[in-house]
Amino acid sequence: MSTTIPEELRPLVDEPHYGVLGTIRPDGAVQVNPMWFRVDGDHVLFTHTTTRQKYRNLQHNPTMSLAVFDPAQPYRYVELRGVLDDVVPDPQAAFFLELAARYGDARTTPPEDAADRVILRMRIDRVSGQ
Repeated sequence: MSTTIPEELRPLVDEPHYGVLGTIRPDGAVQVNPMWFRVDGDHVLFTHTTTRQKYRNLQHNPTMSLAVFDPAQPYRYVELRGVLDDVVPDPQAAFFLELAARYGDARTTPPEDAADRVILRMRIDRVSGQ
């Protein structure tokens, strides 16, 4: 099992492509959602709030998986599997604003849900793709 993103797939996570994050609901069903993200070493960071179902899913089961595909070649993808390693409070929504800029959103003020904002840190345990 590799935990290193291969160089040929690295642009998929370095460029501002949306990822699809899968979590497991308490009833065992899989929930997938498009997400902004940033890879930081052996972690993937997401902005989120403590009031949404995905957060509750991760409190129940910390297993998560992120898939990112190349919009120009949809069969070229990278999947990062892991677990929620840490939840960092972000009540000023600084990381949200950082990701907004990465993804071309020009806003400069925190969103209305800033008080509930957190940074989800997923530890990368397995990497696959083509």
